[in-house]
Amino acid sequence: MAATADVTPLTTVSPVTAVATAAAVAGVADMAHPAAALPAPARVFSAAATPELEAVMLAARRYAAFWNSGDPAYARQALAPDFTDRTLPEGREQGTAGPLQASRNFRAAVPDLSAEVTDMVAAGDRVVVRLHFTGHFTGQFGQIKGQGQAIDFQAFDLYRIADGRIADNWHLEDNLALLRQMGVIRP
Repeated sequence: MAATADVTPLTTVSPVTAVATAAAVAGVADMAHPAAALPAPARVFSAAATPELEAVMLAARRYAAFWNSGDPAYARQALAPDFTDRTLPEGREQGTAGPLQASRNFRAAVPDLSAEVTDMVAAGDRVVVRLHFTGHFTGQFGQIKGQGQAIDFQAFDLYRIADGRIADNWHLEDNLALLRQMGVIRP
């Protein structure tokens, strides 16, 4: 994970503003886990830094910390009480329970799962993130037992933030690559 973030403005901003945004995105520690730094995006594309925009990006970083660590406290911090998954997969519960369930199931298959934020685009009350997931399939996925296969796939998420928390999420994962890597689908 990068220690600092590159910031590319969507609109023209002064270099001082860009540096301030990079510092804000890279250096904010989570209040519930003060010793743990939240994942810093490799690249950030954003308008001029404002407290509102920094709160929007903080919610996205908390959610990335959840996927990176599996710690449900991060999901509860990141997600609004009335959180809605707008691309809810079949069989997954709506609301905060859905991502918690998905993380538990996925970590049972890939215990060393890690998630890195490679790109973050923020404007207004929206954040888009590109997540890079890696790990090894050493656990169980349905009836299939992992043999240590490397897992490496990406996901894209669009969040709508309200009151500093993710209220809506639209997401798309490269499930075909994941299932091929796990041996569930043969090429």
